Amino acid sequence: MSPEGKPVSESAIIDQVIEVFPNDLNTHGTLFGGRVMEIIDTLASIVAKRHSGCVCVTLGIDSVRFLNPARRGDILVCMASVNKTWHTSMEVGVKVVAEDFRSLERKDILSAYFTFVAVDDNHTPVQIISVIPETPSEVRRFEEADRRRKHRLAERDRRHKD
Repeated sequence: MSPEGKPVSESAIIDQVIEVFPNDLNTHGTLFGGRVMEIIDTLASIVAKRHSGCVCVTLGIDSVRFLNPARRGDILVCMASVNKTWHTSMEVGVKVVAEDFRSLERKDILSAYFTFVAVDDNHTPVQIISVIPETPSEVRRFEEADRRRKHRLAERDRRHKD
């Protein structure tokens, strides 16, 4: 790890697979949204811990998009990585694809952005190391993260005024 930061690839999860079982389904025979949210919160938390070397708590989740349903027997392929870091917080992007094990066809089922804060043993926010984007898609996500953060902070300020 360099003093300037840590590459995105050092903490990313690029191919975590999970099978959709009958107990994961709602009455429509599709994957419960809450179940997939549990899965991705756990994966995003692991990425945040790997990057920071600290316990990280979920501050917020935004831009959650359920794009297609997943069904029994589908294989979920999950990807998560740090998009950008700030002083004590970071944005982790998550994408989930459902793969039909018979045809190997894939469809996007979810994307989301998590904000995590690194904390010490007293639950006090601590400074984290910066992230270094290396690929064109990592650079794009790095640059886009500031726009999302500005929107999140503006929304927070608006809510506090109400």
